[in-house]
Amino acid sequence: MSKVRLAIVRQKYRPDGGAERFISRALEALDDDSLELNIITRSWQGEPKPAWHLHICNPKKWGRISRERGFAEAARACWQREKFDIVQSHERIEGCDIFRAGDGVHRVWLAQRARIVSPAQRLLTQLSGYHRYVMAAEEAMFRSPSLKKIICNSQMVKNDIIRCFQVPEEKFAVIYNAIDSTRFLPATAGQRQQSRERLNLPVSARVLIYVGSGFERKGLKASLEALAGTDAHLLVVGQDKQQSRYASLARRLGCEKRVHFLGVQNDVIPFYHAADGLLLPTLYDPFPNVILEAMACALPVITSSTCGGAEFIVNGEQGFVCDALDVPALTAAIKAIPLRTEDSRMGDLARERVLPCSPQHLANQLHALYQQVLQQP
Repeated sequence: MSKVRLAIVRQKYRPDGGAERFISRALEALDDDSLELNIITRSWQGEPKPAWHLHICNPKKWGRISRERGFAEAARACWQREKFDIVQSHERIEGCDIFRAGDGVHRVWLAQRARIVSPAQRLLTQLSGYHRYVMAAEEAMFRSPSLKKIICNSQMVKNDIIRCFQVPEEKFAVIYNAIDSTRFLPATAGQRQQSRERLNLPVSARVLIYVGSGFERKGLKASLEALAGTDAHLLVVGQDKQQSRYASLARRLGCEKRVHFLGVQNDVIPFYHAADGLLLPTLYDPFPNVILEAMACALPVITSSTCGGAEFIVNGEQGFVCDALDVPALTAAIKAIPLRTEDSRMGDLARERVLPCSPQHLANQLHALYQQVLQQP
């Protein structure tokens, strides 16, 4: 039997990105004799496996629109030339067989962002050629007769796409991201103590962790405002060009001694081990991997109703869900997160909830999806 030639399209492969982690976990799990794996990309960081075939499409670019359009045209030309059996795109490119909606719906994100920016910024967004280009590309792709299946990593994104583009139900596959729960483990008492000592954190303090770059979208402002009404500490893991603005805000709120900016970390596990819960009131996020990581480490999660990860949380059981900008509700949730040393039930329920999301389960779901696509005319 000849191999199925699968092409995965991702413009820029960054090992620390959420979409890339989905791709690498999927590819590792799918790396068997029945598939020939091809990657269409502009640039790839790190070493691909020898069995993976790289197709570099790196046309010249003069701005954001030219970057998106140029890559879309080059990637489409590549897959048409190569005649792959299945093309799975992680970019909004018309003509693919499968689209993975890892970034959600652009117009929904802009509507959420409009809640926190100034009227002038809202007007600039409306006039922006780039945003208009992305929304048009998204619409053309969702309406394309070539599109056979859409992978969503949350029910929320599936509902957004149906609402915005009236795509029929049968085109969707909700496939949650995978988590290696043998690597992301709850902290032992010794690990917790060691992590806290290294960070100069009091043993008895309530400690929340925030993980994510792009502080505006991920809700750091609301996190700091909520933290100010508590005695908890916050570990901020990630980076943002505007970090000094958030440090100033913490000072104005009087909680700067309890906010620890730690930058990007190659290994976040020791920082999860120092914490009692994850705080991520993101404005719009299809399903951030950090929620799975934190829950696998037995941390309850506080997140927003516009985050796909909320689907894994029943209020008061695995954590708390509220509006991204509801500071009093966020403050109450922080106060309700128990110290893990005193009460581990909420964290244990969080871990239990993500255990089915194994890489093997993801691989099985993708295999089944590819079989369906191959059988479609």
